Amino acid sequence: MYKNILLAYDFDNSFNNVPNELQNLTTGVDDAKITIFNVIPEGDLQTSVRYDGVHFKELADEKGKTLTPFVEKLEELGLKTQVKFSSGYIKQAILKEIEMHHYDIIVMSNKRAKSDIKNVLGNVTHKIANSANIPVLIVK
Repeated sequence: MYKNILLAYDFDNSFNNVPNELQNLTTGVDDAKITIFNVIPEGDLQTSVRYDGVHFKELADEKGKTLTPFVEKLEELGLKTQVKFSSGYIKQAILKEIEMHHYDIIVMSNKRAKSDIKNVLGNVTHKIANSANIPVLIVK
């Protein structure tokens, strides 16, 4: 179905249901590629550099190690993956990634800061769903 998938990964969300959904999205496509994309917020990066002396590359390597079990789970399902990190404002970084690499679909996990009924989606998920010019799949 989809050949080039962007998975916007947030370390605070649960991605337990995502591997099966990604497998469903790539059914029948032999050369499908999933890009796991995480944005390190600008404020977090500045704090890390200022107080811990840890720069972007080291921070990305650290997060990459944390991501290893998830990547291995995807690879066990026969999915081809690539991991990318960026820094900046999350919404702008995701939209820029979509624009630069021509993804077919973006997959996101849903997280709400509060269990407020009127706001069904988390802030970033809501903004990307409204702004992206490609399909957005939100997995609970």
